[in-house]
Amino acid sequence: MTDRYREHAPTFDPHGLYAQVWVREIGVPRVVRVVPDGCMDVIWHRESGHLFVAGPDSLAHVAPIDPGTLVGVRFSPGSAPAALGVPADSLRDGRVPLDGIWPGAEVRRLADALKGAADARPVLQHAITAHADRARDGVATAVLRLLDAGRQVGSIAETVGLSERQLHRRCLAAFGYGPKVLHRILRFDRARRLAGSGVPFADVAHTLGYADQAHLSRDVKALAGVTLSELVPRQEAEVTR
Repeated sequence: MTDRYREHAPTFDPHGLYAQVWVREIGVPRVVRVVPDGCMDVIWHRESGHLFVAGPDSLAHVAPIDPGTLVGVRFSPGSAPAALGVPADSLRDGRVPLDGIWPGAEVRRLADALKGAADARPVLQHAITAHADRARDGVATAVLRLLDAGRQVGSIAETVGLSERQLHRRCLAAFGYGPKVLHRILRFDRARRLAGSGVPFADVAHTLGYADQAHLSRDVKALAGVTLSELVPRQEAEVTR
């Protein structure tokens, strides 16, 4: 089995929870570096049957991974708590067995269904969606939109009708970190993707509002633990969950 990663659009997402569904095939044991992206994932390892949640990372997560096939559902930033039923900050920087969050019997039924499925992707999506008890947090959606528009935290809090302290608590529950850290991580993720697509690093820094390329380099090293050149080799985008 070769080491291959593929992303797919969600096929069943009535609540608008998911960023994508993905499959990763690992041929030999290896160490992977997962970098922060503001998202959370529910992941199934076919060979071991292990079902677990990858919480929102604040720093790079480096860990060995066994050969086999991983199937994952990646939540859009801020949407995972609606489906998992726990605040995002309770899972920050963690890899938590799904039966530590959902009832064990429910997780065992899901594991059996996944094992018997010709295509595990829709099975995993349907199970997660069925567990969602509400739509994604409207405040979280507004925060993402306002951060993308370049608004400052104080202005965002005023716009959504919260104090800065209240906004910080809501962001912890929705994203796993406060709005300033969220902005830093989302900007880093955009920088990684732009650089991986071939955009010169200096242009990435200018486009995303870093003070200069050195500022970009420092931020990448702090969050990813490696340089931007190491993180995104020019011939391929290297790092995924």
